[in-house]
Amino acid sequence: MQKSKAVYLTCKDHSVSGETFELIWNKHQDILITTPQPSLEELPNYYESEDYISHTDASKRLFDKAYQWVKKRMLSKKLQLINSFSTEEKTLLDVGAGTGDFLHFISQKNWKVSGVEPNEKARKLAKAKGINLFEDLAAVKNQYFDVITLWHVLEHVPNLEEQIQQLRKLLQPNGVLVIAVPNFESYDAQYYKEYWAAYDVPRHLWHFSKRGITRIFKEHEIELKEVKPLNFDSFYVSLLSEKYKNKSKNPLKAFYIGLKSNMNANSAKNHSSLIYTFKKLK
Repeated sequence: MQKSKAVYLTCKDHSVSGETFELIWNKHQDILITTPQPSLEELPNYYESEDYISHTDASKRLFDKAYQWVKKRMLSKKLQLINSFSTEEKTLLDVGAGTGDFLHFISQKNWKVSGVEPNEKARKLAKAKGINLFEDLAAVKNQYFDVITLWHVLEHVPNLEEQIQQLRKLLQPNGVLVIAVPNFESYDAQYYKEYWAAYDVPRHLWHFSKRGITRIFKEHEIELKEVKPLNFDSFYVSLLSEKYKNKSKNPLKAFYIGLKSNMNANSAKNHSSLIYTFKKLK
């Protein structure tokens, strides 16, 4: 093994396969890489689970209801964020749009929207809401956007460097890129270690720290402007992590760890998940 790489953790796929994967630390980029990574043909198989609810509008179980409640609550916060950007045409591309709730919501708030979602089931649910989505980023042609958003999506995309290049090409000059991803340097990540639900191997192919994600995008002439926390994520992730670690969701313990994670993060700014705002350099 090269000196620039080392095994950070070995994690299990708790949702689908039960297989184990290594998280390899790439010293140059300061990110963790899931190893081995499934091929493009194999990857969809790891999403075939009722536990993977971002591709559905499920609200039967308590867990589903909590997820859908947080998702709806976040819509107005996301709108507030993108409205803070000074844009001329208010054009937005959402990558990994899921069932289209975010695009449907902001399309009613004077935003011209487009979206990408590889999951066919999710695209059909979005279409029923009047939102037509592209199957992949390569299908978006001859369009340029003031804002591109990826809400917990970048960690899923194969061929990371190529995807970043495509995103840059689709941005208007001085366009804004908004990316929300888990932070493996958070307190809850350090507490749960290999049981931390936000590792979610092998669906999460890449795992970011603040330093790492800043470094990668700077290499593509995309500059970090602001970092904001996603406070709800520590509670949701801790609830799942308790299930993986102790075979029980243990909501009181999960709430305590989630709260402690947020309190610790107030000084270090290392929340469970972070929203990064980047700007394309001319």
